[in-house]
Amino acid sequence: MNAVDTKLAELGITLPTPAAPVANYVPYVITGNLLVISGQLCFGLDGKLSDSHKGKLGAEIFNEAGLEAARLCAINVLAQAKAALGGDLSRIARCVRLGGFINAVPHFSALPAIMNGASDLMVEVLGDKGRHARSTIGVAELPADAAVEVEAMFEIS
Repeated sequence: MNAVDTKLAELGITLPTPAAPVANYVPYVITGNLLVISGQLCFGLDGKLSDSHKGKLGAEIFNEAGLEAARLCAINVLAQAKAALGGDLSRIARCVRLGGFINAVPHFSALPAIMNGASDLMVEVLGDKGRHARSTIGVAELPADAAVEVEAMFEIS
């Protein structure tokens, strides 16, 4: 078991089966030493979107559920990365960037705090290699009325 798998086990995190694309795109692309993961929704281990992670931040969803949704997105990002890397997450040299999309009402200003759910997980799992650049934006809607979607870019060996 490599260090990343050990850390996931210590945190009690089981990676789900990666979600299949729902439109005309691929779940990940490897080019050179970069792994780019398409946006991942906040599906649970069962592959379903919980009612507590559906809707808009600042309306139906509040901060705690938003943080949890962002964390689930990051777990799904890692599941896609594991699939892309033939099961070997130790090939991740660095999380380069996370992009976060938060389904929010127009006046909701805590977007960065919600995205910390994903950022914090990357650092918990990857240590200093998990520190990354980031963009977080509020959006009017997300697929399946998800509260959060997260995309990622990793440097790989």
